[in-house]
Amino acid sequence: MSVVGASGATRGPVVGVGIIGLGFMGRTHLGAYAANEGAEVRALLDPSMKAAAAGNLITAGGGVDALLATLPRAGSLAELLARPDIDLVSICTPTDSHVELVRAAIAAGKHVLVEKPTALDADAIDALGREAERAGVLVMPAHCMRFWPAWAWMADAVRSRRFGAPRSATFRRLGARPAWSQDFYLDTRRSGGALVDLHIHDADFVRFAFGEPAAVEARGSRMHVSACYRYADGLVVEAEGGWMDDPAFAFTMTASIVCDDATLDFRLGRDPELLVRRAGSELAVAAGIEYPAGTGYDHEIDALVAAIRGRERAAPVTLADAAATQRLLDREAALVALPQGR
Repeated sequence: MSVVGASGATRGPVVGVGIIGLGFMGRTHLGAYAANEGAEVRALLDPSMKAAAAGNLITAGGGVDALLATLPRAGSLAELLARPDIDLVSICTPTDSHVELVRAAIAAGKHVLVEKPTALDADAIDALGREAERAGVLVMPAHCMRFWPAWAWMADAVRSRRFGAPRSATFRRLGARPAWSQDFYLDTRRSGGALVDLHIHDADFVRFAFGEPAAVEARGSRMHVSACYRYADGLVVEAEGGWMDDPAFAFTMTASIVCDDATLDFRLGRDPELLVRRAGSELAVAAGIEYPAGTGYDHEIDALVAAIRGRERAAPVTLADAAATQRLLDREAALVALPQGR
């Protein structure tokens, strides 16, 4: 049984994929698509021809190198977007190129997965949303923490009040200052700094799990920010995110959510990573049993591919979500020290 895609061409049930940008995130997307039975990567595009493997988390297996060597390379954006066998385009390029690339993909009738941040301008993100709606395509910002299995489990526990109402929460996301693509990452005019490029994960998850905060406080800089979100019911959520000067600093991702009846405690790399702590006891929440195995990258791609194959009218995460998170970050940026240098 065939499926009619957004561009009107008749296609089989498998979603044809093109990936733009073959740095760390492009390689990560490639690995996730390769493991997805509903998708097939059919073309790659990277004008720089550099396939950097650097990043905070190791997610792509050795098979990615073999795929990079065998998959066809498009000679231009126009060539990739003209292919009728491509339904979905993954955009994994620097932030300041996203808007132009997403607009071109929408105009070509392609669905889009765009890496975070979608853009540094919330109004521009909203405009993309309107264009996607008119074109009848799904454009999804890659806010992967909404899909990271343990974090999706925590968000569901918070929203369902499984352990009572949340009373406080603390998130911490720190890593060594990027040693790759420094002309981009260390230029806050292009990347937004760690406040946008790294801390965005926790800011978006806070909105996803707890809703829009009533008040925002922030201190630090665009390279290292500590934010405090206050809610009308008394809930206080704190989130720290930043790039450390020590190149040997190990990437840190932790979460602690205190509810009426238990504390949810996540620590990346610990075994088990997720614990439910109650008075005098702790219960491990097992990966692959209480929540699925895999990464947030795998599950976000699975969710979007399923939405495309099911001809859903909205993406699992919308551009309106991305714009709202960017506006939250803008509130923080207005409160922190101006960046030094660029």
